[in-house]
Amino acid sequence: MPFRTLFLLIAGALGLSSTASLAHAPDTAEPAAQHAVSASQQLPADRVKATLEAYTLWLDRLEQRNAVAGLATAIVIDDKVVYEHTLGYANAATREPITPDTVFRLASLSKAFATALTGVLVSDGKFDWDTKLIDVLPFFKLKDAQAANQATVRDILGQRLGLPRNTYDNMLEGNISYEELVRKLDEVNMTCGVGQCYGYQNIAFSLIGDVIYAQTGDFFYRQVDKRIFFPLGMKTASYGRDALESSKSWARPHRAAGAGNWTPFEPNESYYRVAPAAGVNASLHDMEQWLIAQMGGRPDVLPQALLDTMHTSEVTTPVELRSTPWRRERLSDAHYALGWRVFEYNGETLIFHAGAVEGYRTMIGFFPRYHAGVVTMWNSAGPMPSGLMPMVFDSLLGLPHVDWAELESEPVAKAAAPKTKKAKGKTKAKSKGKRNR
Repeated sequence: MPFRTLFLLIAGALGLSSTASLAHAPDTAEPAAQHAVSASQQLPADRVKATLEAYTLWLDRLEQRNAVAGLATAIVIDDKVVYEHTLGYANAATREPITPDTVFRLASLSKAFATALTGVLVSDGKFDWDTKLIDVLPFFKLKDAQAANQATVRDILGQRLGLPRNTYDNMLEGNISYEELVRKLDEVNMTCGVGQCYGYQNIAFSLIGDVIYAQTGDFFYRQVDKRIFFPLGMKTASYGRDALESSKSWARPHRAAGAGNWTPFEPNESYYRVAPAAGVNASLHDMEQWLIAQMGGRPDVLPQALLDTMHTSEVTTPVELRSTPWRRERLSDAHYALGWRVFEYNGETLIFHAGAVEGYRTMIGFFPRYHAGVVTMWNSAGPMPSGLMPMVFDSLLGLPHVDWAELESEPVAKAAAPKTKKAKGKTKAKSKGKRNR
């Protein structure tokens, strides 16, 4: 598979020599990257340099194993893109390569765009984080009527509405419309009172789109385009399947086809129907600008006060401490904020989120203290790349090296699993899948 790596080390910024320019940076990004470097603690330049060199080696090994159909990743430090790497194919059938402008589905990374827009509109006085849903959405009901009367914008964006995890996701995947499902929330037994426990949602989260339409008279995705994508210079970012497939270069989802081969297939429509939760498409260049903004580099679009609100913990999420080996070893605390996860990573605050829909995986994370972050997107279901980000984090923080991606051991041949018949059963209100996280 072909691959492309760019070291984008700005002369003097990290004490390293420059080997490439930021020719891709949009003009709109120039006026506002004004947060003071003194507000963050700088990482040692030699450690950053060693991390970038190691990351290239790890990505080379990933490519040699054909562990993904295609992948795009970047590292941003102090408002500068210091590293870019793409490998593999946007379409393995035609051998079209991934580039930094290839558009991917973001899956649940979309949630942070919804919360950012909400914050902008709150600043405009359109509504408030604590606006009650019943005051703007006449159709909103829960099985517990008293709880419904208390539920706020903050509760849906902070994943603390009190519903079972992934309520109705499996029915959404079964081609039932969002409009029908959101009006059936009052049929679901609640797991706790509003604001009292964590329950990750896609359908209920997307109520924010209805709130925004009710209070602005404009469609949610148009507001994101005008208030977030355009001012940040996210030139290829969009919403929906039609927009994805209209992109000049877009990453097809792929399935493993044996012996390191990949077969593209048609994108699944389901989660595009919950646009605030999972509808964004974006390229690596787009996500670099998003990382800069989230780390305080674009206060003209996302002021620090808004970022502080978005990144403040709302509800504890202990299940996140156990889901992968690196989390079990490195995390000591886990919460959900507003469209973001907040982890304690070896004593450092990490703002993080991951996403997954059929044929796509995405991850983004950054350390506010160091203004250092990573974004990675790939267009196949293999889990191996998910171990790379914590390897980069460990290296940047000077922690002992651990091969979280299991790249440094010899591949183990696995026996073919016996075929089983797919069980047929009734649709349940709660989905236990992890298709969009």
